[in-house]
Amino acid sequence: MPATEKLYQTFAQVLKLPRDQIHDGLAYNSVPQWDSVAHMALVVALEEAFDIMLDTDDIIDMSSVAVARDLLTRYGVALDA
Repeated sequence: MPATEKLYQTFAQVLKLPRDQIHDGLAYNSVPQWDSVAHMALVVALEEAFDIMLDTDDIIDMSSVAVARDLLTRYGVALDA
């Protein structure tokens, strides 16, 4: 599975949203499902899916799917278009 799709699937699975509702513009607290508890579940799921360990500042800064994509790139994950 391409890394970008893996990212979107991880968000969909954790937030319990249909995959077609996951896009780069989806932001923290923009849907009821993405609250502080879900945010921490997303962190764990992303760390497991991509075999990384996010820093505290990055966890706090992860305010949207687009930011998560940027973070993964900074952690050496090669994302497709």
